[in-house]
Amino acid sequence: MLKSLTNKNLKITLSVLVIICLLTSSLFLYFDFLTVKERTNGGKTVCDPGEESLEYELDDRISPLTNQGLTLEINRIRHRGLIDKIMKNRVSWRNKPRFYVVTDIDNQKYSSHKEYGFTYNTWDTISQEFRIIRDVKEEQKTSKVIITIVEKGLLRLQNIEKEKIHITYDYRTGRWTGNDDGHGHYVGKTFEIWFNLYQTDFDHDGIPYWTEVNVIHTNPRIDDSKQDPDKDGIPTSWEWKWGYDPHIWDDHTQLDPDIDGLENIEEYQMAKWFADPFSQDIYIEVDGMQKGGLFDQEHVLSEETQQIIIERFCQHGINLYIDDGLPGRPVNGGGELLPHIPAISWDSGTMQQYYKHHFADERKGVFRYLLICHSGIPMIAFSGNTEFNRFDTIAVGTCIYQRFLTPQTQRLLVAAAVLHELGHTLSIAPYTIEGCDNISLFNIKTTKQYIEEWGNYKSVMNYLYIANKNLVDYSDGNHGKADQNDWENFYLPFFQIENNVICEPGILPPATDRVVDENLTVMLDGWEYSKELTQQYVEYISGWSPVDPIKCNWNVYIKTESDTFPSNRTLRVYARPMVPISEWSLIKEGYTNKEEKLMLN
Repeated sequence: MLKSLTNKNLKITLSVLVIICLLTSSLFLYFDFLTVKERTNGGKTVCDPGEESLEYELDDRISPLTNQGLTLEINRIRHRGLIDKIMKNRVSWRNKPRFYVVTDIDNQKYSSHKEYGFTYNTWDTISQEFRIIRDVKEEQKTSKVIITIVEKGLLRLQNIEKEKIHITYDYRTGRWTGNDDGHGHYVGKTFEIWFNLYQTDFDHDGIPYWTEVNVIHTNPRIDDSKQDPDKDGIPTSWEWKWGYDPHIWDDHTQLDPDIDGLENIEEYQMAKWFADPFSQDIYIEVDGMQKGGLFDQEHVLSEETQQIIIERFCQHGINLYIDDGLPGRPVNGGGELLPHIPAISWDSGTMQQYYKHHFADERKGVFRYLLICHSGIPMIAFSGNTEFNRFDTIAVGTCIYQRFLTPQTQRLLVAAAVLHELGHTLSIAPYTIEGCDNISLFNIKTTKQYIEEWGNYKSVMNYLYIANKNLVDYSDGNHGKADQNDWENFYLPFFQIENNVICEPGILPPATDRVVDENLTVMLDGWEYSKELTQQYVEYISGWSPVDPIKCNWNVYIKTESDTFPSNRTLRVYARPMVPISEWSLIKEGYTNKEEKLMLN
């Protein structure tokens, strides 16, 4: 009898243990997805802290409400080879590349060339999207996706695979892993590609069933793409995509984790223009000018010039986008041909008229405004402020280039002029480096001295090199004495802030006497600076940061008043790049635990 009871008790004990194990494994799976928000930046995953959970029952179904399928969108493909071709004294740059796409979703292949005979013949396919959808086995958890870009030669044997992107798509989360950036942007040696993957979804909000019922607890039968449960100005779908908790208020009007001047609310608004909150973006709207007579030409920014500018920034991990009349632009968007004016100047008020009436208000503070015109006085090009003292406006005259230079040289030197003026909107100025805009180059007596002093500053910001068609680039700082690395001194939000110098026409270097240092600090009511937590954060980011941690100042603030913001987060992390002109940017919010340790989202 005792033995029978012992066996019975043993069976009951084992059964209880099995049940506990199953529940524990289910809870672990849930917390794994609840507490870990994967963000790929520099190849490292950053994990967020878990928060208090509610009791629930795991629903491990993948697609119970609709037929399961996967859609692949190829939104843009850009060939990166133009700049090498046009820098050489050949005509090969005139020949646009020919290429096509091959896709493979779980061994279901599609070739745009083989199936339909379609081949791209362009440097950039922007606004030429295409999509394919494939059926998959019901309740399948992952799919293998391969995107291949093939450059087409004259003969079939000359077709060469140039890029191959390997992706594993997860139907539970709608996220994927692979050799892109984790969000559909891939930069290869020959091509740059933007794409998107998403599954069939009953409520069409882009959030998979599994995630809705098990992780963020939204209704999988109701479209949440416009819902904003935490009322922070950004809907659930965008927050889930980029790793924010849609139920916790985030200060998206201030958060700028990549320090490009576009706060998260603006990154969300620019989503259709490929905006990435964790990768620096620059947006330029460009208008042209009508021709002024029989021997004049329309003044526009050529496709090749655009690609030169875009590629220079791509080489340094910065995404630059140009609207010269793309579909979907707002009223007064890019691509307008404005009435002809022989010459415009900074002080005439003409640029202010264009800025006010041909540059959409909703774009100010997000885009820079570029006008390609007939001529500028007293220079071919200039940049400046049209409202307040913010440098967000550029004008480049092209009449001299059109009349006296070859098409190849035209495109290179217009690109150099745009890069030069764009550099001013990125904070490179005579008062940050004297070799910039130093007009002593044009003085016979001082030319030799200028070349001796600033000849190593090989940058389009230096008047000595702005007309050198073999350069058309900023300096990387590797040319010796009196050189600087422009790329490390750029401050992308500069075009949004009040300049600490009043730049009148004809300002002469070094102009440091004009600089007014307001020594701006972070002013937060109900928060105080924490030296200890700041040190913790610097140690935490030693292996990863949206910007170089060595070249940035960091401040961590801790909440002292509970009702300061709608969120219950108690930490705010600010960064200020160590460049001549910069301000503090909010890059993260988080918590402290009971041991006063950082817990960051």
